[in-house]
Amino acid sequence: MEITAGLVKELRERTSAGMMECKKALVEAGGDIEMAIENMRKLGQVKAAKKAGRVAAEGLISIQQDGKQAAMLEVNCETDFVAKGDDFKGFCDSLVSLVLQHRPANLDDLLKLPLQGKTVDQIRQDLIGKIGENLQVRRFTTVQANDGPLGVYLHGTRIGVLVKMEGGNAGLAKDIAMHIAASRPLCIRPEQVPAALIDKEKEIFTAQAADSGKPANLIEKMVEGRVKKFLMEITLLGQPFVKDPDQTIEKLLNTNQAKVMAFERFEVGEGIEKKTANFAEEVMQQVRS
Repeated sequence: MEITAGLVKELRERTSAGMMECKKALVEAGGDIEMAIENMRKLGQVKAAKKAGRVAAEGLISIQQDGKQAAMLEVNCETDFVAKGDDFKGFCDSLVSLVLQHRPANLDDLLKLPLQGKTVDQIRQDLIGKIGENLQVRRFTTVQANDGPLGVYLHGTRIGVLVKMEGGNAGLAKDIAMHIAASRPLCIRPEQVPAALIDKEKEIFTAQAADSGKPANLIEKMVEGRVKKFLMEITLLGQPFVKDPDQTIEKLLNTNQAKVMAFERFEVGEGIEKKTANFAEEVMQQVRS
């Protein structure tokens, strides 16, 4: 695979490593940027994965609530300009209302629902023709609160969170939702973290500690400590509360006799790889042809 300048640039932005380090890592990983990052972490070359969850597509998140139930939806387009347009916003508002009303089982079912005398997918295609950009309904979710409040938080139009709780009150539920928006926990508690992710982190921590020259039993303890810290950082209960970092979310919930049963967090474009045009390369290809 060709190691382009754009690929090297992306790796530099995500790791803050030097250009030559990035290029070498990409060559050794055969152009696989995720493998390159993992290898660099093992060698201690990654200073800060600043854009690990970078947004790679435009669009918006819509939320609609009705009593103790709420729906959240992500729709993507190509540019921020279109995402701010009334046509796009109106389409998203109509869709999230349908999700709340009909609670479709999947995206296919949502796209088949009637809307303005047509199906959702027909309206989507009509809108593509009108705005001149690709438009995709990416995902949706619904949350039903039973014995506790429902936490709902929308940060602008780009990050949305729904939280199902037992105990506590509406103010606490909103605070938890805001915290999740800011701190991006992977799940609620450590036992919910996939074993494969823990094993990968152990492998990386072990490789980093191996160069310390310390005995094996001490290295093992070091790795255990780093894994424990890692699990606290990525799980909701172990994270410091954003409004009061002196207490964890677990302590905050216990103080208020509350539990988080489930949560959903959407961020526009999260996990979507957006192609970046290399205009210089395109011009050279045209010149050569």
